[in-house]
Amino acid sequence: MEQQLFSNSHILAWLQYFSEHTQVDLEKVKILDITRKNKNLIPTVESHSAVLVFTEAGHPDIFYRMWDAGLGECEVWYNEGSEPSGPILHKPLREMINRGINASAGMLILNPTARSTYKIGMRNSSFSRGSIHYVGSEIRSVILNKMHLAQGDTVCIISGESIAVESAILAPEGTVIAVEYNQNDRNTMEENAHQFGLNNIAIIDHVDDESLRNLPVPSLTMLVASASMEQEIECLLRRNPHMEFVIYTLDFPCAASLPALFERYGIGETEVIQIAVSKLNSKHQLVAEPAPWLISGKA
Repeated sequence: MEQQLFSNSHILAWLQYFSEHTQVDLEKVKILDITRKNKNLIPTVESHSAVLVFTEAGHPDIFYRMWDAGLGECEVWYNEGSEPSGPILHKPLREMINRGINASAGMLILNPTARSTYKIGMRNSSFSRGSIHYVGSEIRSVILNKMHLAQGDTVCIISGESIAVESAILAPEGTVIAVEYNQNDRNTMEENAHQFGLNNIAIIDHVDDESLRNLPVPSLTMLVASASMEQEIECLLRRNPHMEFVIYTLDFPCAASLPALFERYGIGETEVIQIAVSKLNSKHQLVAEPAPWLISGKA
């Protein structure tokens, strides 16, 4: 069993400490140990009114990053040591942006504006500006709906940058393997991961057996159709013979050919849909956006 910095007894001791010094309802507390791999602090604080965070020494910009994400009104309860004892302190997070973490300890973060549910289909303006042309938020919502993500899922996203970001938020206990062939797109993907505080995204530059070898095995792949699509499908099926696929394309001949391609690789339960979105512009005219095809199936 993997050795953890904070054992069950440590966690219970910190819960007892905060229950004695604060009025917070422990039933509503979300426990997050960011010393464990791939844990996302910022999205967790955004969506929970009370988060008990366990962290090791270091993290010089932890409070600045939360403030930069719009969490400055949160209240932080903490002490100066590494044990759940002694005087307890509390400050608005906005007053702590120049502090780091100087000891392994627990801290309680209260967020009065937390949303208990996540809104699927974030505005494109939320993402980092860079080399990427993001798919429309309404279309992204449908894609995420077809993916049916659970909290612990591992998924592979090929050339679907905003899909990778939202998938990492929807599956905080899992891993998102984001494949970006272009260096500029990888840079933008890294900026998004930093901006949203996502530690469960692994960014790679291509799909082959070697690049996937040391990564968790995905259960689903969402990819944008391209010339390398068949090679990607072959490789991913070697990695997981029961892989599910969701493929995005704007090309009708490509969409029409995919059911036969799926059949050749033993992928069944094929579904083909087209998404059409029109928006009213400032001249009161309905303008149609690109209408992609989504083809899904399971090996």
